[in-house]
Amino acid sequence: MEDNSTNTALLVMDMQQGILGGYPGAVPVLAKVSTAIAGARAQHIPVIYVVIGFRKGAPEVSPNNKSLSARKRGFDAIDMEDYMKIRPEIAQQEGDIIVIKRRISAFTGSDLEVILRSQNIQHLVLTGVSTGGAVLATLIEAADKDFRLTVLSDCCSDPDEEVHQLLVSKIFSKRAGILTVEEWSSTSIKDSM
Repeated sequence: MEDNSTNTALLVMDMQQGILGGYPGAVPVLAKVSTAIAGARAQHIPVIYVVIGFRKGAPEVSPNNKSLSARKRGFDAIDMEDYMKIRPEIAQQEGDIIVIKRRISAFTGSDLEVILRSQNIQHLVLTGVSTGGAVLATLIEAADKDFRLTVLSDCCSDPDEEVHQLLVSKIFSKRAGILTVEEWSSTSIKDSM
């Protein structure tokens, strides 16, 4: 891994085939995330892809988990490797890290925190879908773990635009810096927080 003097990492969450296949508004957010990835790589900032995935039969999914248990049977009918593949428009490159999570937050059921601590990452730049799912859950947990946070507002999307706007303006802004990808790219990365 190249020098990362900013102690920053770009998290790209749930930008995978199985989620974005039928996701409304996937194309515009993919283009923005692609720009963020290119900017991160140009600054030698690690790009960490976080995908959700399960073993055959999804034994990790509890019947108590309302959101995931409703989809558990469907997981049996799909090829989980295909489901977890990163979209080709933003494909990983050598040196990028892929983290598999088992819940909505990027931290839950994954080794993300171990990777971040071992790389001395203290600042996370969040992108992904959905704003009301992975981005929200990860932001709350990362804030509780004392990471500095930036959310790239146009690199996140939610099926409900009103939810996206409410979260970014009212909830995220209390815990993170809020920038567009253009603002982040044009700002010195060290000055982005």
